[in-house]
Amino acid sequence: MNRNGLYLWLFIIFYHCPFTADAQSPPVLSALQNYQIGRDLEARNRMSEAEQYYSEAIRICQDEVARNAATRETYTVITWTLRRQNRHADTITWGERGLRLYQDEYRIVETMGESWFYLGEYNRSLSYMQRYTNAIPQGERSAVAFFFIGEIYRITEKYHHADIAYTTAVRLDPSTPLWWFRLGTVREASGERASAIEAFQRAVGLDPNYQNAIDGLVRLGAR
Repeated sequence: MNRNGLYLWLFIIFYHCPFTADAQSPPVLSALQNYQIGRDLEARNRMSEAEQYYSEAIRICQDEVARNAATRETYTVITWTLRRQNRHADTITWGERGLRLYQDEYRIVETMGESWFYLGEYNRSLSYMQRYTNAIPQGERSAVAFFFIGEIYRITEKYHHADIAYTTAVRLDPSTPLWWFRLGTVREASGERASAIEAFQRAVGLDPNYQNAIDGLVRLGAR
């Protein structure tokens, strides 16, 4: 858990536990706080509990919209949350509403790119991901966006383009074994044996039990 997540959990524990007889009622959590708790629970494979917080985050956001109290944060959080629930069509619907009001809310742009990808609309996904990376090349989600761009080019067999996108993703965030593995696969498909081996080795270095990457090294005679 990162520092913000830890502080949030301490905040909830402190106000939810009756340390004294006259303890105050627990404060109402914001939509963003509910989302963050849900993400932390999901990361711990406690999805049923996470769903409760996700549902509350969505309820709060929808209430803010109904009361004409919505902000760019409202639309950002609801798209994030719907995306976590794999409600991709709903993510697109709310994302479009948000972007009509806040055209420069690139957090929504990136989230919509992910949902279009999972809906199999690769051209639309690519458009949103490139819009995000062009606007914020060093943004918080830039590494993820470049990974999805790589996925789209890999699926459509544009391996050179995929190589560039994956390479950018691992440069921005070199800690994800899957990304190195995908880079290895497109390099292998392009006949670049040495650089494919290097990428597979990086994947195995991060996860020694990564069987797909190990198999790649075996195929290339490097293991």
